[in-house]
Formats: sequence, structure tokens, C-alpha cells
Amino acid sequence: MRFGITILTDQPWTEARPQWEAAEEMGFDHAWTYDHLVWGGLPEGPWTTATPVLGAAAAVTSRIGLGTFVASPNFRHPYLLFRDAQALESISGGRFLLGLGTGGNLDADLLATESLSLRERVDRFQEFVDLLVRLREEDHVTAEGRWFSTDDARTLPALRRTPYLVAANGPRSLRYAAHVGDGWVTTGPTTESVDAWFAGLAEARTTFEAELVAQGRDPRDVPRYLNLDSAPHLSGAGRVSLASVDFFTELVGRAGELGFTDVVTHWPRAESPYAASTAVLETVARDVMPALRAGSG
Repeated sequence: MRFGITILTDQPWTEARPQWEAAEEMGFDHAWTYDHLVWGGLPEGPWTTATPVLGAAAAVTSRIGLGTFVASPNFRHPYLLFRDAQALESISGGRFLLGLGTGGNLDADLLATESLSLRERVDRFQEFVDLLVRLREEDHVTAEGRWFSTDDARTLPALRRTPYLVAANGPRSLRYAAHVGDGWVTTGPTTESVDAWFAGLAEARTTFEAELVAQGRDPRDVPRYLNLDSAPHLSGAGRVSLASVDFFTELVGRAGELGFTDVVTHWPRAESPYAASTAVLETVARDVMPALRAGSG
């Protein structure tokens, strides 16, 4: 099992930098941030975009993976995102992880662009990722799509070490992620109980793995990233995996039983969202993560 932590971009860099550094010192395998213009969880709060923060984080760390959790088509053209990924791959020494997701309508609404139905957003996302794949595999890329086009787009230098980690929950998106993704990211279904959440994740895993096999891919070769903070708390009050050491340990154990290779939590905040104690985080990093790694090994 590998462990990740998400650090939001609502803080000035002088306050966020120690958290990114600490995430590496604590032994996390990867650290992430959201990629939005405004995040719905803090709609009135300060916010910055992801890529400059990840570049700064790369400069003050040396080992930990760094990624978007996740980038979407709402305000990004795939060619621009590809160029950002090339820069971050170089700056980080190959540690960048490109998480990709459909996204909601909030960022699009802020840009006064058309709000799309879920089906349209999935259509747009697949066009977005298909073009990202072409940009990684080809040079002089010309594409004409409904949402995204390029005309003789140059792509050098080659993007060699950055995986495309595709977020998916529903059956259509799961099959697509298995077809094109270098890894799968999921939040799981919206449920009222932890048991129901894991039951839904089990169904999603079955769909994902069946499509991998249909594509001639070995499911054991494809990493799966689970956002633990999408799970409902046992008490029903809040959704935060670091509510207690025992709850975190339970979630990770059950994720491992379903074949997830990576789990992601959030840096504790003083208040919601993701309100939790840094003491729990420190205990998890010091005692739980090494034990669970040893157990899975």
C-alpha cells in the first residue's frame, strides 16, 4: 500500500510550504492538490491554481510524488495542460502525477461558459484525454473536436515519466479509464454507510478489471488510487478519514482487500472541510503507515 495526502491551495505559500515538506518527511509516497479556479468546499475563501504550487513544492522536496487531484477540462485546454505537465515533469525530476477528472460546472460557470449535463461533461472529458494521449505519443498533432482542437501542435520535449491517472466512478467512465489510463482514481459512490461505500467500490473494481482484461491488460499492473475522504464516517458526522487512527486504519485495510494500491487522505484543517487533528496525522504517519506497508508486503 502507498499513501498520499492532499494539501489545499487556500493558504499562502509561506504557510503551505512546511506542510509539503512535512508530507515528505513523514514518509508519504505522494502529495496532491486540487486544480480549480474556485473550489466548492471553500467558495468564499482564498484560492490559487495547482500548477504553480506543484512547481514550488517540487523545488522544496526531492522524493515524494506530486500530483493534480484532479485536473479537468473546465478551464484547461489539453495542449496547455500537456505543456504544464512537461514543465512539472522536468522541475520535479519525473515525480509529477497527472490526475485527470471530468469536473463539475463551477469553474465553467465562473468563466460564463455553458453548463453541461453529466453526459456532456463525460463526452468532453474523453475528448480531452484522447487529445492528451495523442500529444504524448505524437508530434505535429492536428485535431478537430467538438470542444478541443489543435493545428500542427508541436510536442517536444517528450513526456516520458508522467502517468495519466484517470478518475472514474460510473460504468462508462470506468471502462474508459481501463482503456486509456495509466492508473485509476476514484471517490467511490455517495452512500450513507461505510459498508455501502465499500460495496459500491467492489462493483466498480469488478467493472474496471473486466475492461482491463478485455483490453489485454493485466489488472495487477495498473495502480488504483482511492480518496479515503469520500467515505462516510462511521458516526455519520462528517467525511474525514483522519477522524481517528482506528478509522483510518480500518479504511486502509478494507481498501487493500479490494486491491487498491494507493490511498489518499487530506492534511487536517482547523475547521470543516477536512477538520481533524494533526496529532492523528502524526500518529498515522509514524505508526500506522509503516505497519500497513509491512503487512501488505
